[in-house]
Amino acid sequence: MTDTPAKIEFQPIGVIHTPFKERAGMPIQPSGGSGLQGTVEVYSEFREGLSDLDGFSHIILLYCFHRIEGFKLRVVPFLDTVPRGLFSTRAPTRPNPIGLSVVRLLGIEDGILRIENVDILDGTPLLDIKPYVLEFDAQTEVRTGWLEEVGKKVSQKRSDNRF
Repeated sequence: MTDTPAKIEFQPIGVIHTPFKERAGMPIQPSGGSGLQGTVEVYSEFREGLSDLDGFSHIILLYCFHRIEGFKLRVVPFLDTVPRGLFSTRAPTRPNPIGLSVVRLLGIEDGILRIENVDILDGTPLLDIKPYVLEFDAQTEVRTGWLEEVGKKVSQKRSDNRF
């Protein structure tokens, strides 16, 4: 068994701005936020890294669930009524509260990214940006476990106060 580091630290590279001031009522996945827009403010010391990003239609945002405290290894996810193992869900209460969203990139100007299909709380610290590449990221022969049927309802589901 490998020893794990005692602590891993991340520095935010920016902040995500969205219409969602409270967790309750916001989309639970980007597909549920279809058409909803926001911005990503990249801090000035990281803006050089945005070079060439404007050629991509979609990007992956990695961020910190900054208003989540604690976690449970079994949760009742938004799309279910049955307790599930945390790692078979996308519940925001996690040992390392890292979120991931694939959003449409509408444009970049002066270090501000205009994005669409947002499911992120306003003021969320941004950890990283990666381009979404169909040939790298899209998978075939995918199984979705317990989400096979209920996952189709994601566009109508909104978050509540359970997390």
